[in-house]
Amino acid sequence: MANRRRRRPNILVYGALMAVVCGSAFPLYWSFVVSTRDSSAIGERIPPLTPGGHLAENVRRVFDTVDFWLALQNSLIVSGTVMVSNVLLASLAGFAFARLRFFGRDTLFLLVLGTVMVPSQLGIIPLYIVVSELDWYGRLPAVIVPGLVSAFSVFWMRQACEEAVPRELIDAATVDGCSVLRTYWHVALPAIRPQAVVLAMLTFMAAWNDFFFPLVVLDPNESPTVQVALATLASGYYTDYALMLTGTTLGVTPVIVLFILLARYFVKGTVRGVPGTDVRP
Repeated sequence: MANRRRRRPNILVYGALMAVVCGSAFPLYWSFVVSTRDSSAIGERIPPLTPGGHLAENVRRVFDTVDFWLALQNSLIVSGTVMVSNVLLASLAGFAFARLRFFGRDTLFLLVLGTVMVPSQLGIIPLYIVVSELDWYGRLPAVIVPGLVSAFSVFWMRQACEEAVPRELIDAATVDGCSVLRTYWHVALPAIRPQAVVLAMLTFMAAWNDFFFPLVVLDPNESPTVQVALATLASGYYTDYALMLTGTTLGVTPVIVLFILLARYFVKGTVRGVPGTDVRP
């Protein structure tokens, strides 16, 4: 029946959701608690659950141990560039694959998807050789250029265009005299904005958390990223957990801030297409 009343979740559902939220947030909170105390907090029989008074001291020790400002700057440059390029290039490619007609479109799209099946570890050696030939070793382009666009990003934006951009709308824009690029910019891109925000978040987090490839092609002492700097903090003979978790807390803060700023668009983009949902920014 069209007018039947929706059933409201009962207390068990809310309890389960609260348990999931607490379980997900507790590691972040514990990292913050340890970052406000000294290393002896790890060895206590009853772990402390309230913040202490050593946060400023631990933060100073982090910046004295490694060049964390440089690491934050490098990670912001890499992640921001990769995020913007993936959204722009993948939305262009997704729009073309979804709504333009050209020879070999489906075959080319299958070839793009086929690259997802190749483990990224297999490309480390060829990428390292290319980076060395271009004299990019120890420089940020070595990390930025390989991540400018990905097959997943193209697939994500193609599906978004298939769902949110009707073909009739494209035909109407063409009849009105819009070029392909103008149709993309004024018609397709506003329609897929929520999905583009989701892609931006995912690519930013992937680039921010990437560790292996920056470790291979960047100098940990001259041009580290946040993850490489955190590995340096944990590489001593004695692991100072307060120092390490303080660096972790500092490193995860930009991601949390970005998620808070884009949360409403992120939720709308993830639930679009689910029957019965109506999320407005």
